[in-house]
Amino acid sequence: MTEILVHGAVTSAIYAMLAVGFTLVCGVARILNLAHGAFYMLGAYFTYVFAVLLGLPLLLAAVAAIAATAAVGWAVERWLIRPQRDSNMAVMMVTMAFLLVMEQAVLVVFGSEVINVPAFVDRKFSLGNADIGGQQLLTLAMAVVSLLALWLLIQRTRMGAAILALSQDPLAAQYMGIPVNRAYGMVVALSAGFAALAGVMAGPFLSTSPQMALPALTKAFAIVIVGGLGSLSGGVLAAVLLGYAETIVAFLVSSSWTEVVSLGAVLLTLLLRPAGLRGKRAAF
Repeated sequence: MTEILVHGAVTSAIYAMLAVGFTLVCGVARILNLAHGAFYMLGAYFTYVFAVLLGLPLLLAAVAAIAATAAVGWAVERWLIRPQRDSNMAVMMVTMAFLLVMEQAVLVVFGSEVINVPAFVDRKFSLGNADIGGQQLLTLAMAVVSLLALWLLIQRTRMGAAILALSQDPLAAQYMGIPVNRAYGMVVALSAGFAALAGVMAGPFLSTSPQMALPALTKAFAIVIVGGLGSLSGGVLAAVLLGYAETIVAFLVSSSWTEVVSLGAVLLTLLLRPAGLRGKRAAF
């Protein structure tokens, strides 16, 4: 039971960091940014480049990786999403194309083998009957801190007020003088930064390879569907539910069945509650 509680919390933390940016873009820009999985991958690979290949201190490398991925997210919004924003289908196609291009680029540059992303903490700890890595505990703590920081950003800052206004009524926000295009760019950059943070923290103990982008997108999409499009609280709730459900199945049945849990949850949600657990029109 202790192992399920601890490992389920870590899995939920990774899922929450991965999905919160995706649902943020859904709620504010009302688009599905299918490049999101690439941001998760880039966070891990940028950390490897800065820390291992360039020899930067790990903390500086991690910050640089998140900043670089956020810059990529801003560029994706500026040059790929913005010209197609009037068509959700066009946005989905162009962002999926970007994900596939990034996947192939990483495959060509780094090869198909799993790379070793350095960990902040190499020690293992015992919590009750469970042995847990220090990096995993740090990931859990970082998820809590980052989600709290996001809540404070949205609820207590002018940038957050602009995001709330856009999520409620983009046209009225524009009439009120909010620079809509700049705000959308910041939202996508923030979303990319959160996905990169998940990659930075989870990369040391999960497989880091070019094949990690598409499964990450699938997981984020499942969480957003279950939690409700545009609901941050619903996304976090769905991340916790799916994280623990998959952990229970992995411990009691087999880890090969974990993906069935997410897909089954998506199917049940679409059949029984299409809006999701906390789905609504506005983002927050």
